Amino acid sequence: MLVAVGGFAGAVLRYAAAVALPDGFPWGTLAVNVAGSFALGVLLAEAELTGRLGARARLVLGTGFLSSFTTYSTFAVQTAALAPTLALANVAANYALGFAAALAGRAAVRWVAGAEVAA
Repeated sequence: MLVAVGGFAGAVLRYAAAVALPDGFPWGTLAVNVAGSFALGVLLAEAELTGRLGARARLVLGTGFLSSFTTYSTFAVQTAALAPTLALANVAANYALGFAAALAGRAAVRWVAGAEVAA
């Protein structure tokens, strides 16, 4: 049930992002993949460093919400439909920005939790 609740919320927000951003390039998918990468970086670093979120919260947020919010399949289909130059730009943007966002999320938690972890 926890995964379903999180999944519902993630899917609805992903759809909202897709329709809110302009057509021509998959901006909505890029935005949710980057935001989701940042959030998963935060979630995993929080679990590793502070552990304040319980297993149920991580299940709702990680497995439920973020797995429905982010989307590899839509990214793949949208990329395949783009002209070669735009397809390459989309792949590079999703991977580079997603990786950077995950690192930024982990760094943010380390910065915020730095005093707690050091103590």
